[in-house]
Amino acid sequence: MVAALSLTLAACSSGSSETASESPAADASQVGRTMDEIKESGSVRIGVFADKAPFGSIDQSGNYAGYDIVYGDRIGKDLGVDVEYVPVEAASRVEFLESGKVDIILANFTVTPERQEKVDFANPYMKVSLGVASPEDAPITKPEQLKDSKLVIVKGTTADSYLAANYPDADVQKFEQYTEVTNSLLDGRADGWVTDNTEALAWTGAQKGFTTGIASLGDEDTIAAAVAKGNTQLRDWLNQQLTDLAGEQFFHKDFDETLRPVYGDNISADELVVEGGKLS
Repeated sequence: MVAALSLTLAACSSGSSETASESPAADASQVGRTMDEIKESGSVRIGVFADKAPFGSIDQSGNYAGYDIVYGDRIGKDLGVDVEYVPVEAASRVEFLESGKVDIILANFTVTPERQEKVDFANPYMKVSLGVASPEDAPITKPEQLKDSKLVIVKGTTADSYLAANYPDADVQKFEQYTEVTNSLLDGRADGWVTDNTEALAWTGAQKGFTTGIASLGDEDTIAAAVAKGNTQLRDWLNQQLTDLAGEQFFHKDFDETLRPVYGDNISADELVVEGGKLS
């Protein structure tokens, strides 16, 4: 596993408005590090994926890069601290918050009722549904094909719970890491990969011989930053920051920088991006 990196960011807050950089009053029942504790330490610990381009991955220079990383960098800038990125796997995201290993999770964390029982989500910054990647010469294009296909998923993802609820008898193999899933498709061990449609479209767009035959499966969900259950102070700060960033269309610019080069004309920013923490 790649060691956590610390990206040194400007200590002065010059982007988001002054409102977002103010610390809400700490609650007596505070869970997780307070705003003052984060600032006094000089760094905020943010859990991200290290193998999931274009959202969170390690680039050729050994630095974290992607859509979530641009957001994480801005969080650090507006807090006035450095960012320590901590690599996480899908199944460990909740545990890393509960154990205090990270202050915030940005690892493509889809909001679900089950997860809301364990962590506190900020308002959304992205929309998502499930998709299915498969070989072009044997595409999975209809949901009814799933029950007779060899499927692969990443453990602990929304796809995991969706298939368990809707296709309990399907042939599903679960992996811890995204590279294990894509390798199983590449070497022919699997017929299809069920994952967020944003991931499926990005991977098949870059991988010759594969297609996203189902681009929207199940209900549309949202992706949001998460903090430890009960850390309302940090959650409220994140929500205020989202409101402040809306005026500069921050996530549209993030999309243009990190996602548009991958998606091209297949997906528009408005199909994925949420500004101000509010669905339009």
